[in-house]
Amino acid sequence: MDIAKVRTTVAAQLPHYRVDFVVPIGEGLDNTAFDVNGELIVRFSKDPDPQRLDREARLLNAIAEIAPLPVPKPIFTVAELGCMAYAKLPGRPLLELSAPHHGIAATLGDFLTTLHAIPVESMTDLVDTDDRPLAEWRNEAAATYPTIARHVPPEHRPKIEAFLIAPPPDSAYEPVFSHNDLGIEHVLVDPVTGDVTGIIDWSDAAIVDPAHDFGLLYRDLGVLPRAGLEDRAVFYARCKVLEDLAYGIETGSHRYVDKSLAALEWTFKA
Repeated sequence: MDIAKVRTTVAAQLPHYRVDFVVPIGEGLDNTAFDVNGELIVRFSKDPDPQRLDREARLLNAIAEIAPLPVPKPIFTVAELGCMAYAKLPGRPLLELSAPHHGIAATLGDFLTTLHAIPVESMTDLVDTDDRPLAEWRNEAAATYPTIARHVPPEHRPKIEAFLIAPPPDSAYEPVFSHNDLGIEHVLVDPVTGDVTGIIDWSDAAIVDPAHDFGLLYRDLGVLPRAGLEDRAVFYARCKVLEDLAYGIETGSHRYVDKSLAALEWTFKA
């Protein structure tokens, strides 16, 4: 997606809005995003799905009325481009900050607790259910490991390799609505105060195991801000840290590589 296309799309949807500059700000597995005038975020899906885009827009409008932290509210969507635009939220992705504030994990834990209390039946027309067996998660991690093993410090390899052949934990849980991808790349923070200023990228939101997003917090922050989910949360953290390391190596993203290597210290501790 080139910048000219971004300008054309914004002009077509907001004919009275003047575009002074467009800056690419990030590319993930699903989307490419651009900053327009420091005021708008315009995001394009790599695999446009009009139905999914419509549901995500409706979901964001619904979550904005419930969530205790700011979330993006759509200004416009363009179905055939998989495009969504929303007002830019303040703050920087926590992934970009070298010294996370100690209170962030507790804030995000409270945020997840609020989401998980939303009645599941009220969200089933807005999101899918993600209930993959834990053995499938482990098998995917095992398939990924050979591609990254040489990048893993030798002291961590025995623990990782033991995990990849061990049975997964008990998988009984009551499903909840959740963000389903609450890594630090999707958490905006004021770099001065450390306050969380927004939660972005809700494209993977689902009815899911409540331990999943807590596992991502543990992976990225080394803190598990809720008791009772430890076994599955650590399991998800281990699977996802290997996935993130592979993504960072494949794309050349030093931030993902560095944060993943750092996270091996606590995710695979004895």
